[in-house]
Amino acid sequence: MSAHLDLLMFAALVVAILSGFPVAFSIAGVAVIFAYVGWLAGVMDISLLGAFGQRVFGLISNQVLIAIPLFVLMGALLEKSRIAEELLDTMGRTFGQLRGGLGISVVLVGALLAASTGIVGATVVAMGMIALPTMLRAGYDPRVASGIVCTAGTLGQIIPPSTLLIILADVMSNAYQQAQYEQGKFAVEALSVGQFFAAALIPGLVLVSLYLIYVLARGALRPQDMPPADASLPKPARSEVLGAIVPPVLLIFAVLGSILGGLATPTEAAAVGAVGALLMAGARLGRYRRVIVASAAALILLAVAAGIFPVRLQRGDLGAGSYAAGAAYIALAAIGVIGLLAALRNVLREKVVHEAVTSTMTMTAMIFATILAAGMFSLVFIGLGGEERVAYWLENLPGGATGALLVTMVIVFFMGFFLDFVEISVIVLPLVTPTLILLGHDPVWLGIILAINLQTSFLTPPFGFSLFYLRGAAPEEVTTGHIYRGVMPFIVLQAIGVTLVWLWPALATWLPGVMF
Repeated sequence: MSAHLDLLMFAALVVAILSGFPVAFSIAGVAVIFAYVGWLAGVMDISLLGAFGQRVFGLISNQVLIAIPLFVLMGALLEKSRIAEELLDTMGRTFGQLRGGLGISVVLVGALLAASTGIVGATVVAMGMIALPTMLRAGYDPRVASGIVCTAGTLGQIIPPSTLLIILADVMSNAYQQAQYEQGKFAVEALSVGQFFAAALIPGLVLVSLYLIYVLARGALRPQDMPPADASLPKPARSEVLGAIVPPVLLIFAVLGSILGGLATPTEAAAVGAVGALLMAGARLGRYRRVIVASAAALILLAVAAGIFPVRLQRGDLGAGSYAAGAAYIALAAIGVIGLLAALRNVLREKVVHEAVTSTMTMTAMIFATILAAGMFSLVFIGLGGEERVAYWLENLPGGATGALLVTMVIVFFMGFFLDFVEISVIVLPLVTPTLILLGHDPVWLGIILAINLQTSFLTPPFGFSLFYLRGAAPEEVTTGHIYRGVMPFIVLQAIGVTLVWLWPALATWLPGVMF
C-alpha cells in the first residue's frame, strides 16, 4: 500500500473536490494528510514541507501573475457597466435577419468579449441572460441556442488576454527551465506570457472560424432550428454599430498591441486594460462623456508619442525640442488624469466599481489560493515518488513522444469532467510537461494544444463549468439536457481545432517565432 500512496493521494483529491468542499482547502488538506501518512509509513521525508515557504514567497513575488487581478478587473468593469450587453444587442440587430444571424452575432461578440475581458464565467452569464432569451423568442431550437452561447463564452480561455494563458505561461516556463536543467544546460531560456498570447491568437481565430462555419451550415441545412429574427426590430445605424464595436476593439489593440509589440510587459498591459475599461465604463454611464473621450484620446496620443520620441527630463543635455515635448507629455498626462477622475466619479456614483472590485477580489482569491494549495500538493506528491512514476510511465508508453502526448491529452480531457482549469494547470501539468518537453515537444506549441484541450473541459458534460454558469442564467424552458446536447457538436469542433494545431504546428509557433 505504501508504494502506491501517490496514486491514492490523487484519487483522494478527486473525491475531496467532488464532495463540494472548497477546492483550495481540499487540495491542501489532502496534501497534509498524505504527507504525515507517508512520513509514518517511512516513504517520505517530512522536511520537504519546509520548501513550502519558498513556494509561497515565489508566488507573491511573481511579476507575471500580478496581471491576473488587473485583467479580471478589466473584464468585470466591462460587464458591470453593461458595455457587453450593449455590444450583444447591437450585433444581434445587425445580423438578425440572416438564417443563423443571431448565432453569428453571439459567436462574434463572444470573440470580442474574450479578447477584451478574458473572463469565461462573466461572458457566459451575460450572454445567457441577454442573448439566449432573444434567440428563443426568434424561434431557435433551445439546444442550438444554448450550445452557441455556452461555446462562445469559453473563447475567453484561448483568445488572449486570458487568465488560463497567463497561468499556463508560468507553468510551461518553469517546466521548460526544469527540462533544460535535466539536459545539463545551466544558461537556461525562459518563456514569456507574450509568446503564449501570440501563439494562441491564430488557433483562437481558427476556432472562431470553425464555429461560424458550423452556424452558417446548420442555418442553411436546418433553417427551422435557426430562423431569422423578428423583422420589426430596428436595424442599428452605422454610428451605433461603430459606437458599440470601436471602443472594445481599441482596448484590445491597446492591450495586445502593447504586449506583442514589446512596448509593455503583460502586467503593464493589464494596467492599461484596467484604465481603458474604467474610461469606457465612465463614458457609458453618461456624465462628462466629452471630457472622458478627450482624456482617452490624450492618453493614446501620449503612449504613441512617448514611444516614438521618448524624453528623459532628468538628463542635463536636453535641447529645447525635448523640453517642449516633455511639457506636451505632462499636459497630455494631466488631461488623462482629469478624464480618469471623471470616469471614476461616474462608476462610483452608479456603484459599478463596487461590484467589479468585489468580483475581482473573489476570483483572484480563488485562483491564488488554488495555486498555493497546489504548491503544497506537488511537494507531497514529489516526496511520495509520484513525479518519478509519471516520468517513467510517459517515457515508456508505446508510440514514443507522440504516444505520451496523446495519453496526456486524453487524461487532461477526462480530468476536465471533474476539475477546473486552474487545478489541472497547477497540479497536473507541472508533473507531465517537463517529461513531454524532454521527449522533444516544442513548449509553446505544447502549451497551446493543452490550452485548447482545457478550454474543451469547460464545455464537457457533466461537470463543465460553462454548463453550470449557463444553467444558472438560462430561462426556465431551457433544461440541463438541452445544454448538454447543445454543446456536443462544439466539442467535436474543439477536437477538430486540436487536430489542426497538432497537424500544422506552425499555426501556434509561427507568430511568436516572428515577434519574439
